[in-house]
Amino acid sequence: MTDTSPTPRLTTSAFLAMSLDGFIARPDGGLDWLLEAGADLGDTGYDDFFAAVDSMLIGRNTYDIVAAFDEYPYAGKRVLVLSSSLEAVDWPDATVHRTLDNALANLGQEGRRHVYVDGGTVVQQFLRAGMLDNLTVSIAPVLIGFGIPLFGPLDSDVHLELTGARELRAGFTQATYRARPAE
Repeated sequence: MTDTSPTPRLTTSAFLAMSLDGFIARPDGGLDWLLEAGADLGDTGYDDFFAAVDSMLIGRNTYDIVAAFDEYPYAGKRVLVLSSSLEAVDWPDATVHRTLDNALANLGQEGRRHVYVDGGTVVQQFLRAGMLDNLTVSIAPVLIGFGIPLFGPLDSDVHLELTGARELRAGFTQATYRARPAE
């Protein structure tokens, strides 16, 4: 007997913080402007979000930033790194993929259900391709002037539906959106 049940659709979500002027990091990847809030920020919902995803899809820049952390933050998650120059990564349950299509095919073959899309370039790729389902952005009350932008050029408008908004501590705000299908 053949299984004819439909393949579950992969849900894609991004959860990021940015400065009020739209940057997720300084040009060198620095996050000092964000980390200054520390414990004063309170509960952002990140822990619940992270617990709900089964995999991560990150870009090379994010990999380089996270690789310098004292503690590995992705324990228990399948991690796919998009890179045209990395050959391999030495993280547990992590692989390198040259193309977004290859990474997505791999996630599908593995039966993954909910992927956390992280990093400015990768989030931008998903937005341009119309493949980002959910976007949560925490906005820091700081202008850093220049850096790595969260958003970039698009071929067409991306319409989002606001599904939640709240004030966090330390002057931060947070908005959660669901992508609306093109009309």
